[in-house]
Amino acid sequence: MNWQIHIKGFKAFLQLEKSLSGNSVEAYVRDMTKLQQYIEMNFENPPSPEKINSKTLREFISWISEIGLGAKSQARIVSGIRAFYKYLLIEDIIDDDPTVLLEVPRTERKLPDTLSNSEIVKMIDAIDLSKAEGARNRAIIETLYGCGLRVSELINLQISNLH
Repeated sequence: MNWQIHIKGFKAFLQLEKSLSGNSVEAYVRDMTKLQQYIEMNFENPPSPEKINSKTLREFISWISEIGLGAKSQARIVSGIRAFYKYLLIEDIIDDDPTVLLEVPRTERKLPDTLSNSEIVKMIDAIDLSKAEGARNRAIIETLYGCGLRVSELINLQISNLH
């Protein structure tokens, strides 16, 4: 069947051309296998990948939503489908990309936890200024809090950035 041939070629493309990690490659292949299984379950004569249209892909996405996959999983699957059809375009297997109008489910963005003013004051007051590193630690905490920096931003902070 064409599905297996194309999925195998897609896997090689991801490994060789895109240099993706083994886990990423396996996730993409698993997602394409889900699509293949959906097609085989819902069509008496399952169409090959090049015959799939955007309507069928939207129905597949509705189906994965109905079976309970979360928004992040759905978004990853849509990403995999898009990558697969881009591969088919690059290989001149298809002329039109059926994924152009696919909508990615909205994923929930969690805001980071923040400390209250009193928690910051307690943290600063807990610093032992009698030790050599006390002044440094206080400067670090006050810079993080006062500038709203992430730890990674503080680590990469240059003196030239302070003006």
